[in-house]
Amino acid sequence: MDDVIPDPPPGFVLSQGRGPFSTLNGPYFHRPDGGEVMTQAFYALPRHTNGVGIVHGGMLSAFTDGLLAAAASRGSGRIGVTIHLSIDYLHMARKGDWVIGEARLTRATQDVAFAESVLRARGVDIVRASGIFKLMARRDG
Repeated sequence: MDDVIPDPPPGFVLSQGRGPFSTLNGPYFHRPDGGEVMTQAFYALPRHTNGVGIVHGGMLSAFTDGLLAAAASRGSGRIGVTIHLSIDYLHMARKGDWVIGEARLTRATQDVAFAESVLRARGVDIVRASGIFKLMARRDG
């Protein structure tokens, strides 16, 4: 079956409580270590690929955006909403690859956070990105 996902890489657990968009595009996994670096991953399924069999740039962009926002939020303690995303595609990922991303907050002001990330597949950098995030107050409920 094409949607079978093997066990995640060591240290990764299934992410819960994501929004509908990410839940539909996932599943996503993360390392719950709580350090400065936010680390997330997804297993490239056939539905993540384009017509030539590589992971679609839109999938990589959406995953990267969420990863950067999570790093901005973790580092600042506030919700980060994307106001700018810069992404460079360096290499490709294919169906059956674990795509692993690392992101970290690089700077935060009272209202804005800056973060940078790298995505890797098979040990090769496939995406480098940076983002700027408007910091919002957390809402309960």
